[in-house]
Amino acid sequence: MEYNLPQRFEESNKATYGRVLNIAGSDYMCGAAYLSSVSALKIGCGYCFLCSCDRVIDSVAAKTSNVVFMPIRDLKSKIKTFDVIEIGCGLGQDNYGRNLFNKFLKYSDSKIPVVIDADGLNLISKNPKLFVNKHFEKVVLTPHPKEAARLLGVDNILDDVELAAKSISEKYNCITVLKTHRTFVYSQDGRSYTNTTGNNSMAKAGSGDVLTGIISGLIAQRTDIFEASCLGVYLHGLSGDISKEKLTEYSVMAEDLISNIPLAVNKYIMSKSKH
Repeated sequence: MEYNLPQRFEESNKATYGRVLNIAGSDYMCGAAYLSSVSALKIGCGYCFLCSCDRVIDSVAAKTSNVVFMPIRDLKSKIKTFDVIEIGCGLGQDNYGRNLFNKFLKYSDSKIPVVIDADGLNLISKNPKLFVNKHFEKVVLTPHPKEAARLLGVDNILDDVELAAKSISEKYNCITVLKTHRTFVYSQDGRSYTNTTGNNSMAKAGSGDVLTGIISGLIAQRTDIFEASCLGVYLHGLSGDISKEKLTEYSVMAEDLISNIPLAVNKYIMSKSKH
Protein backbone atom coordinates (compact mmCIF):
# COMPACT_ATOMS: atom_id res chain seq x y z
CA MET A 1 0.00 0.00 0.00
CA GLU A 2 1.57 3.25 -1.20
CA TYR A 3 -0.66 5.86 0.41
CA ASN A 4 0.10 7.85 3.54
CA LEU A 5 -2.19 8.34 6.51
CA PRO A 6 -3.55 11.86 6.99
CA GLN A 7 -1.05 14.10 8.71
CA ARG A 8 -1.53 15.01 12.38
CA PHE A 9 -0.37 18.41 13.61
CA GLU A 10 1.01 19.49 16.98
CA GLU A 11 -0.98 22.72 16.81
CA SER A 12 -4.47 21.50 15.96
CA ASN A 13 -7.98 21.00 17.32
CA LYS A 14 -11.01 18.90 16.49
CA ALA A 15 -11.98 21.15 13.59
CA THR A 16 -8.60 20.45 11.97
CA TYR A 17 -9.56 16.84 11.33
CA GLY A 18 -12.95 17.33 9.80
CA ARG A 19 -16.67 16.96 10.40
CA VAL A 20 -18.51 13.82 9.32
CA LEU A 21 -22.28 13.73 8.97
CA ASN A 22 -23.62 10.19 9.21
CA ILE A 23 -27.22 9.73 8.05
CA ALA A 24 -27.88 6.20 9.23
CA GLY A 25 -30.04 3.83 11.19
CA SER A 26 -33.73 3.07 11.56
CA ASP A 27 -36.00 1.62 14.23
CA TYR A 28 -34.78 -1.95 13.77
CA MET A 29 -31.18 -1.27 12.66
CA CYS A 30 -29.66 0.92 15.35
CA GLY A 31 -26.35 -0.94 15.41
CA ALA A 32 -25.36 0.12 11.90
CA ALA A 33 -25.57 3.77 12.93
CA TYR A 34 -23.32 3.12 15.92
CA LEU A 35 -20.70 1.15 13.97
CA SER A 36 -20.45 3.59 11.06
CA SER A 37 -20.23 6.59 13.41
CA VAL A 38 -17.65 5.28 15.87
CA SER A 39 -15.35 3.86 13.20
CA ALA A 40 -15.12 7.33 11.58
CA LEU A 41 -13.94 8.73 14.91
CA LYS A 42 -11.57 5.83 15.53
CA ILE A 43 -9.73 6.53 12.26
CA GLY A 44 -9.16 10.13 13.31
CA CYS A 45 -11.89 12.56 12.25
CA GLY A 46 -12.60 15.43 14.62
CA TYR A 47 -16.38 15.13 14.83
CA CYS A 48 -19.02 12.63 13.78
CA PHE A 49 -22.61 13.87 13.82
CA LEU A 50 -25.34 11.22 13.58
CA CYS A 51 -28.59 12.30 11.95
CA SER A 52 -31.36 9.80 12.61
CA CYS A 53 -34.68 9.12 14.30
CA ASP A 54 -35.11 9.36 18.07
CA ARG A 55 -34.91 5.61 18.67
CA VAL A 56 -31.55 5.34 16.93
CA ILE A 57 -30.16 8.41 18.67
CA ASP A 58 -31.25 7.06 22.08
CA SER A 59 -29.71 3.66 21.31
CA VAL A 60 -26.36 5.03 20.15
CA ALA A 61 -26.24 7.55 23.01
CA ALA A 62 -26.54 4.65 25.45
CA LYS A 63 -23.39 3.07 23.96
CA THR A 64 -21.09 6.04 23.42
CA SER A 65 -20.55 9.63 24.52
CA ASN A 66 -18.32 10.43 21.55
CA VAL A 67 -20.92 10.97 18.81
CA VAL A 68 -22.82 14.24 18.36
CA PHE A 69 -26.51 13.87 17.56
CA MET A 70 -28.59 15.82 15.07
CA PRO A 71 -32.36 15.47 14.71
CA ILE A 72 -33.73 15.01 11.21
CA ARG A 73 -35.54 18.37 11.40
CA ASP A 74 -32.13 20.11 11.38
CA LEU A 75 -30.88 18.35 8.24
CA LYS A 76 -31.93 21.09 5.83
CA SER A 77 -30.25 23.92 7.75
CA LYS A 78 -26.99 22.11 8.67
CA ILE A 79 -26.22 19.57 5.94
CA LYS A 80 -23.92 21.95 4.03
CA THR A 81 -21.65 22.54 7.04
CA PHE A 82 -19.88 19.17 6.88
CA ASP A 83 -16.69 17.96 5.20
CA VAL A 84 -18.12 14.57 4.18
CA ILE A 85 -21.47 12.81 4.35
CA GLU A 86 -21.91 9.07 4.85
CA ILE A 87 -25.40 7.71 4.26
CA GLY A 88 -27.21 4.40 4.03
CA CYS A 89 -26.04 2.16 6.88
CA GLY A 90 -29.15 0.61 8.42
CA LEU A 91 -31.36 3.22 6.76
CA GLY A 92 -33.99 0.81 5.48
CA GLN A 93 -36.00 1.05 2.26
CA ASP A 94 -39.42 1.82 3.71
CA ASN A 95 -41.05 5.26 3.71
CA TYR A 96 -38.73 6.47 6.47
CA GLY A 97 -35.57 5.45 4.60
CA ARG A 98 -36.79 6.75 1.25
CA ASN A 99 -37.90 10.07 2.68
CA LEU A 100 -34.62 10.62 4.52
CA PHE A 101 -32.56 9.70 1.46
CA ASN A 102 -34.62 12.06 -0.70
CA LYS A 103 -34.06 14.87 1.81
CA PHE A 104 -30.33 14.21 1.58
CA LEU A 105 -30.50 14.49 -2.21
CA LYS A 106 -32.60 17.65 -2.06
CA TYR A 107 -30.64 19.57 0.56
CA SER A 108 -27.01 18.44 0.13
CA ASP A 109 -24.29 20.41 -1.65
CA SER A 110 -23.03 18.45 -4.65
CA LYS A 111 -19.48 19.63 -3.90
CA ILE A 112 -19.32 17.86 -0.50
CA PRO A 113 -17.87 14.32 -0.73
CA VAL A 114 -20.36 11.51 -0.13
CA VAL A 115 -19.90 7.86 0.87
CA ILE A 116 -22.96 5.66 0.25
CA ASP A 117 -23.49 2.12 1.51
CA ALA A 118 -26.18 -0.47 2.13
CA ASP A 119 -29.75 0.79 1.77
CA GLY A 120 -28.50 4.01 0.24
CA LEU A 121 -27.26 1.86 -2.67
CA ASN A 122 -30.53 -0.05 -2.87
CA LEU A 123 -32.50 3.19 -3.00
CA ILE A 124 -30.23 4.48 -5.79
CA SER A 125 -30.75 1.28 -7.79
CA LYS A 126 -34.52 1.85 -7.71
CA ASN A 127 -34.18 5.33 -9.21
CA PRO A 128 -30.68 5.84 -10.70
CA LYS A 129 -31.56 9.02 -12.60
CA LEU A 130 -32.63 10.82 -9.43
CA PHE A 131 -29.14 10.24 -8.01
CA VAL A 132 -27.14 10.83 -11.19
CA ASN A 133 -28.95 14.09 -11.87
CA LYS A 134 -27.64 15.50 -8.59
CA HIS A 135 -24.14 15.60 -10.19
CA PHE A 136 -22.13 14.93 -7.07
CA GLU A 137 -18.47 15.77 -7.70
CA LYS A 138 -16.97 13.27 -5.24
CA VAL A 139 -18.83 10.02 -4.52
CA VAL A 140 -17.81 6.65 -3.11
CA LEU A 141 -20.24 3.73 -3.53
CA THR A 142 -19.45 0.62 -1.44
CA PRO A 143 -21.60 -2.28 -2.72
CA HIS A 144 -21.35 -5.98 -2.00
CA PRO A 145 -22.04 -8.23 -5.04
CA LYS A 146 -25.84 -8.24 -4.78
CA GLU A 147 -25.98 -4.48 -4.34
CA ALA A 148 -23.59 -4.10 -7.29
CA ALA A 149 -25.86 -6.24 -9.45
CA ARG A 150 -28.85 -4.07 -8.51
CA LEU A 151 -26.92 -0.89 -9.35
CA LEU A 152 -26.17 -2.29 -12.80
CA GLY A 153 -29.59 -3.89 -13.34
CA VAL A 154 -28.14 -7.38 -13.86
CA ASP A 155 -28.53 -10.73 -12.10
CA ASN A 156 -24.90 -11.43 -11.20
CA ILE A 157 -21.54 -9.66 -11.32
CA LEU A 158 -19.24 -12.35 -9.92
CA ASP A 159 -18.07 -13.59 -13.32
CA ASP A 160 -16.12 -10.34 -13.78
CA VAL A 161 -15.86 -8.27 -10.63
CA GLU A 162 -13.41 -5.79 -12.11
CA LEU A 163 -15.69 -5.09 -15.05
CA ALA A 164 -18.63 -4.60 -12.68
CA ALA A 165 -16.69 -2.09 -10.59
CA LYS A 166 -15.62 -0.25 -13.75
CA SER A 167 -19.20 -0.20 -15.05
CA ILE A 168 -20.58 1.18 -11.78
CA SER A 169 -17.93 3.91 -11.70
CA GLU A 170 -18.75 4.93 -15.26
CA LYS A 171 -22.53 4.80 -14.78
CA TYR A 172 -22.58 6.78 -11.53
CA ASN A 173 -19.40 8.88 -11.98
CA CYS A 174 -17.99 7.57 -8.70
CA ILE A 175 -15.32 5.63 -6.88
CA THR A 176 -16.57 2.04 -6.54
CA VAL A 177 -15.51 -0.10 -3.58
CA LEU A 178 -16.78 -3.55 -4.57
CA LYS A 179 -16.68 -5.84 -1.54
CA THR A 180 -15.98 -9.48 -2.34
CA HIS A 181 -13.48 -11.83 -0.68
CA ARG A 182 -10.89 -9.44 -2.17
CA THR A 183 -12.26 -5.90 -2.19
CA PHE A 184 -11.72 -4.10 -5.49
CA VAL A 185 -11.57 -0.30 -5.85
CA TYR A 186 -12.10 1.42 -9.19
CA SER A 187 -12.29 5.12 -10.05
CA GLN A 188 -14.10 6.80 -12.92
CA ASP A 189 -10.73 7.97 -14.28
CA GLY A 190 -9.42 4.41 -14.57
CA ARG A 191 -7.34 4.00 -11.41
CA SER A 192 -7.77 0.65 -9.68
CA TYR A 193 -6.64 -1.21 -6.58
CA THR A 194 -7.16 -4.79 -5.41
CA ASN A 195 -6.93 -5.16 -1.65
CA THR A 196 -4.60 -7.71 -0.06
CA THR A 197 -5.80 -7.69 3.55
CA GLY A 198 -8.84 -9.24 5.22
CA ASN A 199 -10.18 -12.74 5.79
CA ASN A 200 -13.34 -14.81 6.24
CA SER A 201 -13.77 -13.83 9.88
CA MET A 202 -15.07 -10.49 8.59
CA ALA A 203 -18.10 -12.12 6.96
CA LYS A 204 -20.39 -10.75 9.67
CA ALA A 205 -23.17 -8.20 9.78
CA GLY A 206 -21.77 -4.75 10.48
CA SER A 207 -18.36 -5.17 8.82
CA GLY A 208 -19.42 -3.00 5.90
CA ASP A 209 -20.70 -0.30 8.25
CA VAL A 210 -17.25 -0.11 9.81
CA LEU A 211 -15.65 0.27 6.37
CA THR A 212 -18.03 3.09 5.47
CA GLY A 213 -17.06 4.92 8.65
CA ILE A 214 -13.33 4.41 8.07
CA ILE A 215 -13.45 5.77 4.51
CA SER A 216 -15.59 8.73 5.59
CA GLY A 217 -13.27 9.53 8.50
CA LEU A 218 -10.26 9.54 6.18
CA ILE A 219 -12.00 11.82 3.67
CA ALA A 220 -12.91 14.21 6.50
CA GLN A 221 -9.17 14.59 7.12
CA ARG A 222 -8.70 15.91 3.55
CA THR A 223 -7.53 12.65 2.04
CA ASP A 224 -8.15 12.27 -1.70
CA ILE A 225 -11.27 10.13 -2.04
CA PHE A 226 -9.63 7.42 -4.14
CA GLU A 227 -6.71 7.21 -1.73
CA ALA A 228 -9.12 7.23 1.23
CA SER A 229 -11.04 4.34 -0.33
CA CYS A 230 -7.91 2.26 -0.96
CA LEU A 231 -6.35 3.04 2.40
CA GLY A 232 -9.69 2.47 4.11
CA VAL A 233 -10.19 -1.03 2.72
CA TYR A 234 -6.57 -1.91 3.50
CA LEU A 235 -6.80 -0.80 7.14
CA HIS A 236 -10.26 -2.36 7.51
CA GLY A 237 -8.89 -5.69 6.28
CA LEU A 238 -5.76 -5.36 8.40
CA SER A 239 -7.92 -4.81 11.47
CA GLY A 240 -9.77 -7.98 10.46
CA ASP A 241 -6.49 -9.89 10.22
CA ILE A 242 -5.47 -8.69 13.69
CA SER A 243 -8.91 -9.57 15.05
CA LYS A 244 -8.77 -13.08 13.56
CA GLU A 245 -5.36 -13.68 15.10
CA LYS A 246 -6.74 -12.74 18.51
CA LEU A 247 -10.21 -14.27 18.33
CA THR A 248 -10.15 -17.03 15.62
CA GLU A 249 -12.02 -16.88 12.32
CA TYR A 250 -15.30 -17.75 14.06
CA SER A 251 -15.64 -15.11 16.75
CA VAL A 252 -14.76 -11.75 15.19
CA MET A 253 -17.58 -9.19 15.32
CA ALA A 254 -17.82 -5.74 13.79
CA GLU A 255 -17.05 -4.09 17.11
CA ASP A 256 -13.78 -6.04 17.23
CA LEU A 257 -12.80 -4.45 13.93
CA ILE A 258 -13.30 -1.01 15.47
CA SER A 259 -11.34 -1.97 18.59
CA ASN A 260 -8.39 -3.06 16.46
CA ILE A 261 -8.28 -0.04 14.14
CA PRO A 262 -5.55 1.54 16.32
CA LEU A 263 -3.41 -1.60 16.06
CA ALA A 264 -3.93 -1.70 12.30
CA VAL A 265 -2.93 1.96 12.03
CA ASN A 266 0.18 1.38 14.13
CA LYS A 267 1.16 -1.70 12.12
CA TYR A 268 0.74 0.29 8.92
CA ILE A 269 2.86 3.16 10.23
CA MET A 270 5.59 0.73 11.27
CA SER A 271 5.57 -0.95 7.87
CA LYS A 272 5.88 2.42 6.12
CA SER A 273 8.82 3.43 8.34
CA LYS A 274 10.80 0.38 7.19
CA HIS A 275 10.75 1.48 3.55
